This record gives sequence, C-alpha cells and structure tokens, in this order.
Amino acid sequence: GLVIDGRTLEHVLHDSLQNIFLELTEKCRAVVCCQATPLQKSVLVKLVRSKLKAMTLAVGDGANDVSMIQVADTGVGISGQEGMQAVMASDFAISQFRHLRKLLLVHGHWCYTRLSNMVLYYFYKNVTYVNLLFWYQFFCGFSGTSMTDYWILILFNLLFTSVPPIIYGVLDQDVSAEILMELPQLYTMSQ
Repeated sequence: GLVIDGRTLEHVLHDSLQNIFLELTEKCRAVVCCQATPLQKSVLVKLVRSKLKAMTLAVGDGANDVSMIQVADTGVGISGQEGMQAVMASDFAISQFRHLRKLLLVHGHWCYTRLSNMVLYYFYKNVTYVNLLFWYQFFCGFSGTSMTDYWILILFNLLFTSVPPIIYGVLDQDVSAEILMELPQLYTMSQ
C-alpha cells in the first residue's frame, strides 16, 4: 500500500509528476491519502479513474469527502460525528468503518452473483419469447399477424416472468456470509 499526505499530493498532482505517480499506484493494492483537501481527493480519484481505467471506491465520513465520493465509481459514506453529508452523497452507507469489509466481501459478492445470473435469466426469458414469435410466423405464413394481444405481452413481462427474479434476487445466497468473510478470494474468483 501507499500512504501519501496532502502536501506531497499537491506536488504529485501537477502534470509533470502524474505519470510517475500513476506508475507507482499501479503497483500498489491500495492508496490512502491523509490530510488532503477535498479538491485534491476528487482530482486524485478522477486521475486514477481516467488514466488507469480502474474502478474506484471512495470512502468518506464528512462533508470534505463529498466531492471524492461523487467522482468515484462507487461511494461509501460513513455516518458519524462529522454529520451526514457523506452518507447523503454516497451509493452505500455504513455506520462504522469496520462494516466496510462485510459490505464489500459479503454483500458485494452476493450482489455480483445475483446480477450476473439475472442477466442470464433475462436473456433466456426474451429468447424464449422471441423464439415463439419467430416460429409462429412460419405457422401463419409470414402474414404479420400478431400471435398475442398487446396486453398479454405486457403481462408476460410484468406478471408471468417477474416472480422468479424477485425470489432469486431476494433469497439467493450462493455462499454463506461466514465463508465469504473467511475466504475473501471468493470475491475475485466469481468475477
């Protein structure tokens, strides 16, 4: 990891040292900036996001972190002594910093697997319906007649095929929370 303070960060963010700093950050697993101004934090996140094409996660607990949280791909606000500004600007809110590990390793893993399986489900659902319409056109001699009324098409997406994604999205947990906390490697393996 790399820890950098605000004064050093001010020099690094100039154009002449940006590339050297980015090469250094590519070799680090995490970069922690302390005593930096809100502008420096947001510029640093923008720099890493645009130049390195990396996913960025910003964690903050006060009003001085709002710009950094908004610039990042994912923002996590910690509610605490410094107020609720960071929480209001963030994508996710936690009450204490120690909950960040569970947010990323457990809920992040579950969310990733649920979303990837739901994409597959929606492809399957739409392919089956379009396949049905395709073969119906052979049956009716490509006359262009509609196989179903429009209200059935609306109900197909709204009622007939909405229950499996809801149940799956709410209840599916491929691995228990305890195992995910013990084996953080499972998060990267699922990707």
